[in-house]
Amino acid sequence: MQTFFKRREKKYLITREQGAALQELIAQRMKIDQYGEYLVQNLYYDTDNWDIIRKSIEKPFYKEKLRLRLYGQNKTDSQCYLELKKKLDGTTYKRRITIPMNELNNGGISEIVSAHDSQVSREIEFFLGNRTVSEKIYIAFKRIAYTCEEDRNLRITFDREILFSLCSRENLNFNYCDPNNGIRILSSNQSLMEIKTTGAMPLWLTRILSENKIFACSFSKYGVCYAKFIFKKHGFGDDKNAA
Repeated sequence: MQTFFKRREKKYLITREQGAALQELIAQRMKIDQYGEYLVQNLYYDTDNWDIIRKSIEKPFYKEKLRLRLYGQNKTDSQCYLELKKKLDGTTYKRRITIPMNELNNGGISEIVSAHDSQVSREIEFFLGNRTVSEKIYIAFKRIAYTCEEDRNLRITFDREILFSLCSRENLNFNYCDPNNGIRILSSNQSLMEIKTTGAMPLWLTRILSENKIFACSFSKYGVCYAKFIFKKHGFGDDKNAA
């Protein structure tokens, strides 16, 4: 699986009806990838004061997040991906290392990362060395992804049933996470579409979006969880940046 990513990402909040219409149009140029619809589970890391997400929603020129991602259900032979996601002036850079599920039972995330020896692990070690973090939020959703044979760098995903819950220390290995139980961050009629590309969006896709009045928006799953459901409960008051 790919280790380094550099791309532009555009996000769109759409209704179920818009999603069905878009997928029908997109299917004329793209195909659903080999996994069909699949579950994506994530653990996001932050400080006790939520410093990482609070900085992120200020929309700085540069920001970064750390998450542990699992595709599919939790199994003893599953592979997890520890991802350092950076955003610089609108371009997303993602670095990740593969961690076997059984390694997650052998200590904290810092110890696990230090056992790896790669450029990516060293970047993550640097991130961890500048702050004390732990698993704070669990987010799960169902995803369908489209790929394009004409343009291998173009990818479109549709995420639905996005649920989140707060983490306990036991969440490190996903054993205490339930992808069917949590707080919805979107209405049942909404989903999130993301268009990921390394270059300009193709004209045929731009035309589809324009004709169907689909407009890009600023949206972060983690950011919405914090802004709508967390910050007031943790003594931050009316955080202007959480709106």
